[in-house]
Amino acid sequence: MAKLTALVLAYIFLALALIGLFLPVMPTVPFLLLAAWFSAKGSERLHRWLYAHPHFGKMLIDWEERGAISRTGKVATVLTLSASWTFLYFQLESIWGLTAMAILFIVITTFVVSRPTA
Repeated sequence: MAKLTALVLAYIFLALALIGLFLPVMPTVPFLLLAAWFSAKGSERLHRWLYAHPHFGKMLIDWEERGAISRTGKVATVLTLSASWTFLYFQLESIWGLTAMAILFIVITTFVVSRPTA
């Protein structure tokens, strides 16, 4: 049962990662990392496929070996978070909400930018 659950979760996170490739508000890498982790527990075949994939494999290997994120990934993250906060600025009326989101986005940006570049 645990293997089946891991396999189902791997496919769910893979689907979310694929959606993230096309929607700027959805992250790709965190979902891809979760898909890889669950696939290792649920399906050796899916796990091998992810690491052999021409696009996903490089991201997974870079992260696993060095905790590295590509330059385009870093730029996309910073631009998406900036655009998201700007959108929230015009939508939220709560200064506390805006401040909380700004702090969260700054923490995320700092983490992403501080990672080695792939």
